[in-house]
Amino acid sequence: MDLQLAGKLCLVSGGTRGIGRAIANSLAAEGAKLCVIARGADGLAEMASLGHATIEADVSTPEGAQTAIDGCVRTLGGIDVVIANVGKSFGRRAQQMDDEDLGKSLDANLWSAALIAQRAVPHLIARGGGSITMISSLYGREAGGAPGYNVAKAAVIALAKALARDYARDNIRVNTIAPGSILFPGGGWDKRQKSDPEAIAAMVDREIPMGRFGTVEEIADVVTFVASPRASWITGATIAVDGGQSRSLSRRASHRAPRACRDREAARPALRRRIASSRDRGWPRGSVRSARRAAPVTTPRHRP
Repeated sequence: MDLQLAGKLCLVSGGTRGIGRAIANSLAAEGAKLCVIARGADGLAEMASLGHATIEADVSTPEGAQTAIDGCVRTLGGIDVVIANVGKSFGRRAQQMDDEDLGKSLDANLWSAALIAQRAVPHLIARGGGSITMISSLYGREAGGAPGYNVAKAAVIALAKALARDYARDNIRVNTIAPGSILFPGGGWDKRQKSDPEAIAAMVDREIPMGRFGTVEEIADVVTFVASPRASWITGATIAVDGGQSRSLSRRASHRAPRACRDREAARPALRRRIASSRDRGWPRGSVRSARRAAPVTTPRHRP
């Protein structure tokens, strides 16, 4: 499938490692022209060696986001596609989350996306439209992970939906991708796996129905399609790429029914036998009430 990305001018923030780098590689493979934004000079040097434009900037600040946009427009001549990929998790539990932690979570995950999108929109409009794709998380859709990270990634999804509605008539599509647990060298799961391989193996078996971590390439492939002109009818969407890890699908969601419900289910075969017996006695077919009067089936009351 030709994604019609050849020659498109693409900005990728957080594009030197992990998911961001895989997205940059995927877009480049489709013939797009890239401007990669990051804070680390070493990673940017590697991307520059591949022929991509690079800008060192912290897009979680207004000044850094403006530097990134101005540099990208100056280098590439405009912007067609924005990938907002910057993100980081901090305190792991609510008890560890203080004001500073929450502020850092919002800066790294929400403001990094909001500031770059806000400043990119006029340039997208100038080129007749385009797309903005924000990388959220499985934990932007449901509880889990660090609380500050949950809050920020959920806000990214809400922001993208609002932007999608407001800029639809400008031919700007805005979507979010919600990755599950992704393994790559130097990433958080890689460090945890090396630290406690047995615990991480148990987590994967318990939490991910497909039985393995995702790869950065699997996320990048979806992002590349969603950002491309071939996804022209997709906007305001959040696309989960998580191997079934979402609790609506995972084994963790398959908790047993409450006891009262289980008791009623267990009573059903007995009730059917009573109904069959009532028919043998000449009661009207389907007279469940009569059958219950004749031989009531009691269920234990629910106890917590």
